Amino acid sequence: MLGPVSELLRARGAATWAAATGHPMVAEIGAGTLPRETFRRYFEQNTQYLEDYARAIALVIATAPSREAISVLSRFLAQITETEIPANYSFLERLGGNAGVALEPAAYAYTRHLLDTAARGDLAAGLAALLPCQWSYGEIGQNLAAAGGAPDDPFCAEWIALFSGDGYDDLVQASTDLLDQYASAARLEELAGVFDRSTRYELAFWDMAYGSANG
Repeated sequence: MLGPVSELLRARGAATWAAATGHPMVAEIGAGTLPRETFRRYFEQNTQYLEDYARAIALVIATAPSREAISVLSRFLAQITETEIPANYSFLERLGGNAGVALEPAAYAYTRHLLDTAARGDLAAGLAALLPCQWSYGEIGQNLAAAGGAPDDPFCAEWIALFSGDGYDDLVQASTDLLDQYASAARLEELAGVFDRSTRYELAFWDMAYGSANG
């Protein structure tokens, strides 16, 4: 038996997934040593990214074939619009950032991929595009929280708490379960192309944010 489609998709791109979730910028957040300038640049891009991410989730909700799917995706959307976007803007304000800066090429390309897939595809394709972000951040949050106590730097500690707190893992599980429910093994190659592209963009986003302040 092949196993859940979500696990197969993640396993196929394991090297890129590991590079994203174990990125040097992630390690510095966990240690509480990430320079404020790097964090500021990250939030300048991420606030805008998340707004398009929310739009992509809304497009996928329009394809939902059941009340259960609508419920899960609505929770997913609320996590972004009611928790993560306000938190990102709060971080940005405290760090003295500018929400109106132009999107870097990596961030722009990632948002276009999400919006295009969500608009053209069905529920399975949309979730395959969306999940690498939600799923990898949940893994990062849990890994950093399990590695030790909260770092002394308040920005790093608050960021980790966003993705390691009660309920986030449950939402990730509900989202991956939804993909497994509506994605058939016969579509594995198609969905892998979508999922892998999002995972590569996750890594590119970390590289962009970290490299802009680290040469």
